[in-house]
Amino acid sequence: MKRISRTKSIAPLFVAALAMVAVPGCKKDEEAPATGEGAEATGETPAEEGPLKVGFLLKTMQEERYQRDKKAFIDKAQSLGAEVLFDSANNNEQTQLSKFETMLAQGAKVIVLQPVNTGTAGNMVKMANEEGVRVVGYDSMLVNGPLDVQVMQDSWAVGKLQGEAMVEWLKAKNDGKVEGKVALIKGQPGDSNANAMSEGALTIINENEGLELVAEESHEGWSSDKAMATAENVLTKYENGVDAFIANNSGMARGVIAALQNQGLDDATKVFVAGSDADLVNIQYVAQGKQAVEIWKKITPLAETAAEIAVTLAKSPDKPVTELVEADRTINNGAVEVPTIVTPVVLVTKDNVEDTVVAGEFYTKEQVFGAEAE
Repeated sequence: MKRISRTKSIAPLFVAALAMVAVPGCKKDEEAPATGEGAEATGETPAEEGPLKVGFLLKTMQEERYQRDKKAFIDKAQSLGAEVLFDSANNNEQTQLSKFETMLAQGAKVIVLQPVNTGTAGNMVKMANEEGVRVVGYDSMLVNGPLDVQVMQDSWAVGKLQGEAMVEWLKAKNDGKVEGKVALIKGQPGDSNANAMSEGALTIINENEGLELVAEESHEGWSSDKAMATAENVLTKYENGVDAFIANNSGMARGVIAALQNQGLDDATKVFVAGSDADLVNIQYVAQGKQAVEIWKKITPLAETAAEIAVTLAKSPDKPVTELVEADRTINNGAVEVPTIVTPVVLVTKDNVEDTVVAGEFYTKEQVFGAEAE
């Protein structure tokens, strides 16, 4: 698998890895993973000889984006001749452990894992290694385990992009001055992506003396309702005098927008709101002028790269990972130096919606603009 190496600083991701705290999380019940695209890892059938099997185990299917992750991964892996064992864990650590064990029992040669708890998932990696199964980390920094390789987006860069966009928004509002009250709406406690995105945003906040951080709250299960409650409390405390909200994902940004709407403040010229994941509703909010910016994480390259790596490793189990994968960088996860492939993220604004998510065929013009689409 040929890739172009890039030299980039690993310090932000390394700091985020060291800062992680292991906290199990739970989210409301979600729909069972769909069948048909791949072999579902829900049975207890022991491993048998047959097609090359790779596992894809996500932490949840609640967010809109994960349907895209699932489809892109399965389509790519199947095109390369593999059978996919797919499942998700409803953001429950014990559920994920059980489903991981099932994938091992069903004969997965490689498991692509997005951990519920990034701090304790290393135990699953060790379990797989003992059975000669390789593990690919997916879209999260998995720490303290002998991970073979990981594919991720630079979550620190996501937070930094959000912060930089906020600074430009404040300058436009305040005649070039960077000043105002900012609330940081964080995701699941202990989640590596939440930590890294927050650190990226805080880098920008802390280097601007005119900014006052009035809230920095984590939210179990990345809950939109809990984010709404946090926003309501902050707005009440500061008498609607909050200038900006930076949210770790799209769902929580929607919670913030709902709180602002109740106060007649759901207007991107009045209050800056940033989200991440590019859910359709949020992109519509950006186009409508309700939300200032959204971060588009390019899901298809992420999932397809993970699938390609998984199948490559499964087909060559005796070759070192470094002979099969050319990484962008290596990151120490507390146990080993992990070869890491990073996929791009893009800032979406009202001015560039058509040039980004529409031109990139993530959404159609009709989906984004509705009846107003030409």
